[in-house]
Amino acid sequence: MNQPLAYVHPEAKIHPSVVIDPFVTIHRNVEIGEGTHICSNVTIMEGARIGKNCTIYPGAVISGAPQDLKFKGEDTVAIIGDNTVIRECVTVHRGTASKGKTIVGSNCLIMAYCHVAHDCVVGNNVIMSNAVQIAGEVVVDDFAVIGGGALIHQFCHIGSHVMLQGGALVNKDIPPYVKAGREPIAYAGVNSIGLRRRGYSNETIRDIQEIYRYLYLSGLNNSDAISRIEAELPASKERDEIILFVRNSNRGIIRGYV
Repeated sequence: MNQPLAYVHPEAKIHPSVVIDPFVTIHRNVEIGEGTHICSNVTIMEGARIGKNCTIYPGAVISGAPQDLKFKGEDTVAIIGDNTVIRECVTVHRGTASKGKTIVGSNCLIMAYCHVAHDCVVGNNVIMSNAVQIAGEVVVDDFAVIGGGALIHQFCHIGSHVMLQGGALVNKDIPPYVKAGREPIAYAGVNSIGLRRRGYSNETIRDIQEIYRYLYLSGLNNSDAISRIEAELPASKERDEIILFVRNSNRGIIRGYV
């Protein structure tokens, strides 16, 4: 940890096992957990809370001030979970008074040039390919995979196990377990390959596909489709998660492919 060519504020709380390379800058009010490696030319600003066994690559900026004109310098944080890899030139901004914190979960891979804006919540085991840009207060649930260059509008919600096409322009919520792509963004089927890789049985995947047949292929509006799903399909964790997601969607879910 004792790197003479780095600047570490004396009030920063850094585990003795942390590796800090030359030309790193670490500000006050920062906490970094055991086993983390901070590569050269990383800047970690006030309010960063970085977990164990993370690797942050050159040029990344963690806990920068939000790009929000309402931000008045309030005391907020940016939280990075354990075992997360943040590649070159990624920016993760801290929260505002709206939520108070930005969160990137554990076991994530955030590839080069991604941006995670203020008050976002990124779940665990999320992969963001290069240059994904996520606006403020977006929620990305566990195991989502976001293709390179995707642009996600503020307040959108990306469900768990979603596979999102590279270069996608997202302005609606994307429900769990699906593939989304095309222009404009649309439902493109269930992410069956990703689900099999994560141990979902063929029977469970077929049940998820049947739910989305009601939502996207029956000609029903969302409210009527949900009513029929509840009446005609057996309760399950996946069924109830999809129903809750659709009902709670503030922006509306993506459309079916026409």
